[in-house]
Amino acid sequence: MNTKRLLSLVLIACFANTVLAKNIAIVDATVHTLTEQGTLENATVLISDGTIQSILTEPPSLQGYEIIDAKGKVVTPGLIGAYTSLGLVEVGMSAGTVDSSASDNAISQTGAAYNVAYSVNPNSSLFAISRIDGVTSAATTMNRTGQLFQGQGAFISLAQGSDPIIKPAAFVSTGVDNDAADNSGGSRAALWVALERALKEASYVKGKTFNPQSPWYGVSSIDDANALVPVVDGEIPLMIAAHREADLLQVIALKKRHPMLNIVVLYATEGWKVAEKLAEADIAVILNPESNLPYEFDQLAATMENAGRLHESGVTVAIGMNTHNIRLAKQHAGNAVSHGLPWEAGLAALTINPAKIFGVDDKVGSLAKGKQADLVVWSGDPMEVTEAAEVVIINGELVEMTSRQTKLRDRYLQPTAGKSVQYTRP
Repeated sequence: MNTKRLLSLVLIACFANTVLAKNIAIVDATVHTLTEQGTLENATVLISDGTIQSILTEPPSLQGYEIIDAKGKVVTPGLIGAYTSLGLVEVGMSAGTVDSSASDNAISQTGAAYNVAYSVNPNSSLFAISRIDGVTSAATTMNRTGQLFQGQGAFISLAQGSDPIIKPAAFVSTGVDNDAADNSGGSRAALWVALERALKEASYVKGKTFNPQSPWYGVSSIDDANALVPVVDGEIPLMIAAHREADLLQVIALKKRHPMLNIVVLYATEGWKVAEKLAEADIAVILNPESNLPYEFDQLAATMENAGRLHESGVTVAIGMNTHNIRLAKQHAGNAVSHGLPWEAGLAALTINPAKIFGVDDKVGSLAKGKQADLVVWSGDPMEVTEAAEVVIINGELVEMTSRQTKLRDRYLQPTAGKSVQYTRP
């Protein structure tokens, strides 16, 4: 056999292995699809070229597939971090790793123009820490600007070695709580006037072209106003942080004044008190169901039953408000289930509900033919703290189940002969 022929055969074999690696079959699993198919027992999920090819209850031909035996295990869509700063912060006390906050500058008078899509670091150690616990995508945004808005957030994938941005400028965040009032003159009386003015200026600039020499007398900068045009058109959500009943009622009134707005409330600590009104206004909620203590005076009616009561009233509920510990969202959902939220609603709050909120439910959040293959094989009930993710797949690719934390664990569990472990390279 000559050298050229041998080289050709090697290349063909490598190509074939690459193709086969993209075909994955998960067999004999309990599959929670979060679609009309519901939950399927002893099902097979076929994955090809990054998408779900089919979900079957009858054994198919598996020739050409890498088989994952999931007998006795549970398969769900990949979890979604509903509100995070993933990719924007590494160590909070180290300024060089923090892109989740900004100070006043001449470009933006309200903070709406800030766009985190420029800042996301896919090599953040938090990506691996989160994805090996089943988080496959997330909404990420700034958490502090000292201004009216916290910029434009992005929806990102936690896949390895790829562009993380799924949807740039996916939403804009603001607040009407105590912290937000402090940033607007110290009073909600000033805050609400500023918010209404910003929305009016965005409506005014819609469809108009401005250059640097154009006269402009708005309170917002032109960049701020343009950033809010998709918000006033209802194309992307306006996230509003609010805790107390009085603030939530003002948010509902805002929706009535501006029916085009796609409003999503963050926290909604006292949301259970106005649950039916939130449902009538079609306002979704992203919350931490474990907020059951009155940390401030606008959270006096906090309760662990908040998520369950909101769901019962017809409010779309999403769970997952953290960054370094977004992996614990499934545990938070489990606690919500133990306080009245139905189990299926708990899983939806981690998957399809946030996908719908951010307008990416055509790609992620459920398991169906043609959708992006983001899914997790669990050892058991994902909302039980004793169960864990065993296999994570993002974009049809198997995730390496290691992180900085697991590497440190393994390093110090295996002492080496000779030099002390602290002098040994990992």
